[in-house]
Amino acid sequence: MIRPRSIAARSVAARVVALAALAAIAFPAARADDLLIRNATVHTGAAGAAPQAGTDILVKDGKIAAIGKGLAAPAGARVVDAAGRPVTPGVFGGLTRIGLEEIGLDSANGDYAQRLGQMRPEFDVTQAWNPDAPSLVVHRNDGITFTVLTPGTAQGGSIVAGQGGPASLAGREALAPRAMFIDLGGDANDLSGGSRAAQFMLLRQALVEARAPNLVMVHDDRLLSPSGRQVLLEFLKGGGVFVFDVDRAVDIRRTIEFVQAEKLRAVIRGGAEAWRVAPELAAARIPVFLDPLDNLPGSFDTVGATMYNAARLNAAGVTVGVAMRSPNIDDAGKMRQAAGNAVAHGLPWAAAFAAITRIPAEIFGVGDRFGTLAPGRVADLVLWSGDPLEVSTVAELVVADGQLQSGVSRHRLLRDRYLERVRRGEAR
Repeated sequence: MIRPRSIAARSVAARVVALAALAAIAFPAARADDLLIRNATVHTGAAGAAPQAGTDILVKDGKIAAIGKGLAAPAGARVVDAAGRPVTPGVFGGLTRIGLEEIGLDSANGDYAQRLGQMRPEFDVTQAWNPDAPSLVVHRNDGITFTVLTPGTAQGGSIVAGQGGPASLAGREALAPRAMFIDLGGDANDLSGGSRAAQFMLLRQALVEARAPNLVMVHDDRLLSPSGRQVLLEFLKGGGVFVFDVDRAVDIRRTIEFVQAEKLRAVIRGGAEAWRVAPELAAARIPVFLDPLDNLPGSFDTVGATMYNAARLNAAGVTVGVAMRSPNIDDAGKMRQAAGNAVAHGLPWAAAFAAITRIPAEIFGVGDRFGTLAPGRVADLVLWSGDPLEVSTVAELVVADGQLQSGVSRHRLLRDRYLERVRRGEAR
């Protein structure tokens, strides 16, 4: 029988441990102490670079100080023997709502879309990003270190969803530059007067308004607000990336024509039938972010969906990135699985891993911070238990934005709390 005093003491101790753990979640980790990972198979992520077996990585003051063999450990440094296991750059979380949505059923916790009923390119979803959202910790523990915050269309919104941008899952602010997100195809018909034929008409008018802000229009029938015209003009002048969410082959072809006519930098998101227009995409040098798990037609726009999409695009010379079709926060955890599925259907391993590391970092303007490992860069790396594209592999050590991650999360605290009760035979 346990005495009351023992129960009270144990209760106080448990609360202290829990509070300390929660503090580790709520506040940013300190800069990583000096860290030496020995004897790893290092995938630097650089284009064309082969894995380097038996290689060490030295991290000092949050930066990669050296990559090589037989590196000396500084005094007081933490030394980890990788025993040949892979070390890679941190993984891309996709085009997501991480930190923008907590619970889908609670509209007050979903900040990813505007419902003003008009085209507002000045809507910048990164302003609503919460770097303290619990989901960020969970994804960091899975080796995901960066994402692109993505606005979404909603009933009463617009085919121009607004701006999003990259963010470090260990940082405090979203990063520059921004990308402009546009929804096309059948699922956007309700936002364009009931027909996809009106979508490019509306986009052309928006560009005309931005490029000629003093243009006199009949009845002043403008799509954009004054601030919207200014923002869109600055975005065009700066060569910002337009992300077109589109699936059907003919719609992708129309998008290519529109992009070339308007001289825009473009990315295709979704692209279920992109393999059907692979030569045109390659010639236009337009990357495609697709979901390799997308295999069945969910609509008439995706009749040609196939798991061989990524392999066929890659073979045609198209730059392929991976982004889950759903932007929900839970689906970011499927990124490695999806890339591995693309490998199982013909995409080379190196191309699949680049699709969730280097390629998204470069396309969205943060290739100097994410996607590759090199001396002098802020440390952003993961030590894996095995092949990172295998679903059974876990992240054993994560350094994100120069910070050594503790691995503590509310999920793991709850798991450990109840596992301990099971071990003591107290669970019912």
